Amino acid sequence: MKRFHVHLSVQDLEPNIRFYSTLFGHEPSRQEADYAKWMLDDPRINFAISTRSASSGLDHFGFQMDDNEELDQLRERARCANTAILDEGATQCCYASSNKHWLMDPQGLPWEHFVTMGDIRHFGTEPALPETAKPETLHAQEGSSGNGTSKACCG
Repeated sequence: MKRFHVHLSVQDLEPNIRFYSTLFGHEPSRQEADYAKWMLDDPRINFAISTRSASSGLDHFGFQMDDNEELDQLRERARCANTAILDEGATQCCYASSNKHWLMDPQGLPWEHFVTMGDIRHFGTEPALPETAKPETLHAQEGSSGNGTSKACCG
């Protein structure tokens, strides 16, 4: 079963943790000095905030899957949508060991599709997604007509 994922960049973590904990009626399921995450079941969402970006606001959307079969299904849907896919495979990012890929919608908003395999002790580094990249730009970088993949690194 899929879980919707939203990651926001915030300037000050503590007031945001208080706000979202009150709004959701739950404390974060994971909290670090630069990151907090709520794994909610109603609604089924993985909501994360971090201070890792220079600007506040939406960082990315995504879907967290329970298994690699679901991840493969979403990768195939992305290919059918004729968008570039940045396939990281097994990686470490956001205090988790994951299998993931990234894509961009037509507006240039990044989407992350992933399966979490376990927790790790460090955040990792940001994915190699250019901030202003559009799908056409990603296709040109890959040298493909639209369905190629590219290896990016998040940690």
